[in-house]
Amino acid sequence: MGRTIIFNFVRFVVLILLQAFLFKNIGYYNLASPFPYILVIFLLPIGIPNLLLYTLAFLTGFCVDLFYDSLGVHAAACVALAWYRTFFHNITLEVDMKDSYLTPNLGEMGFKWFLSYVFFGTLVHHTTLYILEVFSFYQFQYTLLSIGLSCIFTLIIILLSGILFFKKKTRYNT
Repeated sequence: MGRTIIFNFVRFVVLILLQAFLFKNIGYYNLASPFPYILVIFLLPIGIPNLLLYTLAFLTGFCVDLFYDSLGVHAAACVALAWYRTFFHNITLEVDMKDSYLTPNLGEMGFKWFLSYVFFGTLVHHTTLYILEVFSFYQFQYTLLSIGLSCIFTLIIILLSGILFFKKKTRYNT
């Protein structure tokens, strides 16, 4: 358990710093911006208590808000992502798996489950983020295009990192 806490803390620090100093400066004509820091929330253990999950999600978004000089939009989007995460786990995981402390990564859960988990979660996060950031229906098509392109950009980075750090399945179905 202590190893999991240390590993998640290191992942948190590395992803926040990468977001702040690398991915903040990457974009496609101000339309698409990658936000792979949300991987921190996606890869928290499955059985984490909801209060701790929402607190960590808020802190993750708050740290990114500090670097982006935004007024809490990342924090709100991360809390929305934490809500989606609990909802997705409740409808897709078996009861005995919900109490485990497995990390829901590509190696543990399989490609199809992980892709749907990350795709819809990224869509929830980015939709919340961009709608709160714009807070207007002016140029709504531009906002939808930004949401879609940023989702694709973020999803590619998350899947590439999942493939790079892919570990074989540790549990066996018997």
